[in-house]
Amino acid sequence: MKELRVIISGGGTGGHIFPAVSIAGALRQAHPDCKILFVGAIGRMEMQRVPEAGYEIKGLRVSGLDRKHMLKNVKVVYHYLASRLQAKKIIKDFAPQVAVGVGGYASGPTLSAAESLGIPTLLQEQNSYAGVTNKLLAKKADKICVAYEGMERFFPQSKIVITGNPVRQELLSVKISHELAAKSFGLDPQCKTVLIIGGSLGARTINESVLSHLSLIAQSGVQFIWQTGKYYSQQIADELAKRGKPDNLYVSDFIKEMGKAYRAADLVISRAGAGSISEICLLGKPCILVPSPNVAEDHQTKNAQALVSKDAAIMVVDSEAPMSLIPMAVSTVGDPERLTVLSQNVAQLAHPDAAKQIADEVYRLAVAYSEKHGL
Repeated sequence: MKELRVIISGGGTGGHIFPAVSIAGALRQAHPDCKILFVGAIGRMEMQRVPEAGYEIKGLRVSGLDRKHMLKNVKVVYHYLASRLQAKKIIKDFAPQVAVGVGGYASGPTLSAAESLGIPTLLQEQNSYAGVTNKLLAKKADKICVAYEGMERFFPQSKIVITGNPVRQELLSVKISHELAAKSFGLDPQCKTVLIIGGSLGARTINESVLSHLSLIAQSGVQFIWQTGKYYSQQIADELAKRGKPDNLYVSDFIKEMGKAYRAADLVISRAGAGSISEICLLGKPCILVPSPNVAEDHQTKNAQALVSKDAAIMVVDSEAPMSLIPMAVSTVGDPERLTVLSQNVAQLAHPDAAKQIADEVYRLAVAYSEKHGL
């Protein structure tokens, strides 16, 4: 094989983009001369984040099905078929030996086009409950890298490799002490700290839970680092200006140095997206998960339950969070024995070499393809 050439497709959210970029990084580390091309969806987050990470990306005009307004899906189907043709051209021009799909709108047409051209494909399924697109693509995929046990419910057992989910590598490189991390947020390093994250765009229910318990937060003797998300930041700033912001509450719309925030935290409150869970496992952080009810097949609840069943997380149902989430956090962070058990159990579920393992599987497929075609 003269030159390793890989297409990586997918995105839409950080949960798909971070693993994709991590896999690309692991490929580059092992094979510095490899050529990597990303294929994403026009107007989605990957079109900005992937170039920022140093990779070329091409965009498809593709979107997801509208489950509430079925008539609108005529346009969606048209865009899918047009995107598949466009993806076919991109693949022919780039000539990869393997295509990788990480989930998100673009992975469907791209991986389907690759399969039709005889290019080997690898799927990376982040969740404990497989999405519709990956279930369809799995029939012709060569390898399926998963993060949870029991995925033979959805995929052929012979194709499955348990690798875990790749995470943002910069989280592992943070060497700052807990004390300095807390001080960087203007907090007291001797005081217990809860980190609240709802994803890059925010989580309405989690934010409402904080706003409805400002007086409890003020009196709790616990500190809070709160990432509100850009979408809700102005509304929350207005509310805090009206009601008064407790001194022990650090508020930001988006935390760039997430490694420091995790380092400062004794307990994490988070949605139950696969990427967030993988980071929490890798860092061994006790956590309370609030699964989003607004995702396909309710997969976040299934992700959370996979941890709860191993006593590696606490779960609060979205509808109950405004009443019980913050009281639960204050109670849990004040219980050192509970924190220790949660931390030990969640750390056992970590897969620190996930990106490297997936990159190795990608390379094996590329070599087999090259040998078969005399490349």
